[in-house]
Amino acid sequence: MGKSPARAQNAGRASPSWQRSSIDMFFLRQVFTAAAAAAFFSSAQAAEPADRQFEALARLPEAGLRALPGQVIEVDVDLAAGSGLGVEVTGERAAVRYRMAFNQVAEGWSWQPQADPAVDDYYRYKFLPLQSVAVERGEYPHEDKIGSPQQMKVSWRYDYFLAFDNLYDFYPRNVDDDAGFSADLPAAAAPHLGMRVRARLAAPVISESTTFWKATYAKPTDFTLKKRYLVAQLEEVYFIDTMSGRIHCRIPRGSARCSAR
Repeated sequence: MGKSPARAQNAGRASPSWQRSSIDMFFLRQVFTAAAAAAFFSSAQAAEPADRQFEALARLPEAGLRALPGQVIEVDVDLAAGSGLGVEVTGERAAVRYRMAFNQVAEGWSWQPQADPAVDDYYRYKFLPLQSVAVERGEYPHEDKIGSPQQMKVSWRYDYFLAFDNLYDFYPRNVDDDAGFSADLPAAAAPHLGMRVRARLAAPVISESTTFWKATYAKPTDFTLKKRYLVAQLEEVYFIDTMSGRIHCRIPRGSARCSAR
């Protein structure tokens, strides 16, 4: 079909200056945002909680997120989450072990249903817990049981994780419930022991899932659980002193163990 006269006249013309300016500013903002994010996340972020790091990433436009794979982040592991950490003090030494055998991301994007369990895992991504944030969001009247009105609470919890798919860059895959990261440290390190990891962001950079449980008469709370993931490639694991920030020892790729005197 032919062009209308107005379109035919404008087809060969450049866009109006105001329109070009708007387009240029849009792309400048995209470039600036990506560059600013790259600069922010290339520095050590151990002092920044995982929720702040995730939220900063979530605010970026799609172009900004696409620019971030390869950028370095540091995050502190929540050693109080779960039972992964074990410390045995014998005399002047402490044997530290963080077990990874059951830290598997059970999300659809991690599931490999065709995996041969003899040589691979059903869940591709592993995780380290980083932080949990509970938020109370008020309450409302409701009658779940006839004749028994109640005030139903509204609670949300955000759980943050580092998800990575290169655990076996550190140690060979094997069937061992004790498999994980370990350290031989002075016994004096045990009371203030922390664990920090250095990683490089990988596509899709962040991921999130939501599960909701409706309030009932027996459990009068609407509960929403959001699992939020920073997606990365693991580079190093540090055992640190949480009081001073001093690094006791580092575990690089190719090793699952370190020691300090």
